[in-house]
Amino acid sequence: MGSDRTVAVFGAYGHTGRFVVAELRARGFRPVLVGRDPDRLKALAYGTKAHGTGAYGTEDRAAGAYGTEYRAAGAYGTAPDIRTASADDPASVDRALTGAAAVINCAGPFATTAAPVIEAALRVGIPYLDVAAEIEANLDTFAHYAERAHASQALIVPAMAFFGGFGDLLATAAMGDWTAADEVHIAYGLSSWHPTAGTRTAGAVSRERRGAGRRIRYTAGRLEHRDDAPPTLEWPFPEPLGPRTVIGEFTMADVVTVPSHLTVPEVRTYMTAEAARDLSSPDTPAPAAVDERGRSDQTFLVDVVVRSGGAERRAVARGQDIYAVTAPLVVEAAERVLTGRTRAVGVASAGRMFDAPDFLRALSPHISVELFT
Repeated sequence: MGSDRTVAVFGAYGHTGRFVVAELRARGFRPVLVGRDPDRLKALAYGTKAHGTGAYGTEDRAAGAYGTEYRAAGAYGTAPDIRTASADDPASVDRALTGAAAVINCAGPFATTAAPVIEAALRVGIPYLDVAAEIEANLDTFAHYAERAHASQALIVPAMAFFGGFGDLLATAAMGDWTAADEVHIAYGLSSWHPTAGTRTAGAVSRERRGAGRRIRYTAGRLEHRDDAPPTLEWPFPEPLGPRTVIGEFTMADVVTVPSHLTVPEVRTYMTAEAARDLSSPDTPAPAAVDERGRSDQTFLVDVVVRSGGAERRAVARGQDIYAVTAPLVVEAAERVLTGRTRAVGVASAGRMFDAPDFLRALSPHISVELFT
């Protein structure tokens, strides 16, 4: 293991990867920029145009302009650490991770990249975190690495992102002193959803794996595939959103993370109908930056309801830009992993690995959270 402030970012020049690199630097880490394309890595490091991508490519323009923080990504004081690696070349990934204290995988689709990067992290002997929102990829990580990682005392934290990790933290914090619950409901109130190219690609991979037209829900303590259309209903979001039409059983990675450590037979997730339409439309453009941090104008309200018997507990979170906010989530997780503030070994979701209420408080510069327990 290398310097405890050196963190490799696999997929550093992607939309979310850029936010992660900027957040690492803002918190005093030294990011190692890892990816397949050396020109795009250099463009990220030095704030120059990548050859052959037009300007910065669609995702690059969406990530900033780059904004002051992104342009500053080249101002390391010493030469930026750039390493070319591809998930299908294990030796290149090993070289890219050597000397780092941890790796954050931001390169989707994670069905393709998670296993190769985890294998490299295990060989090199460093913790692995990713921002995977793909249900199937996260299931694979738990299924294939839980026993092996636990036996070697390795730390693997999948889905440390807005979908999967954040919902798990909120649900765990809302549970409070409950050891079990009857149901967890996570309603996502997004003002809009301008998906990145990576989001679209990952979605296509997941749809192919589960079969055309099939969807997933978590009920009676297990995942099941269904061929019918998801229900539409109204969800009573708190202000300022208020009641909104949502797609029920709009299943996200929370159905993997939450029941991985909480005893709850029913986990349901919901999405505002407008955001779901944005995601499904091929004409919806990628996110566009509106501030100096590269964030889009998208806002979100996440309403988590946990029920046990006749009792109900709740957590409500508000913030801006689901892609941008993933950066403080995963970097806070990396900080805690590297400073020993963890509660598990092996493969563990955010709610199992960390003190959920304390973790959420640490996000206060980026997200407002209210707990009603």
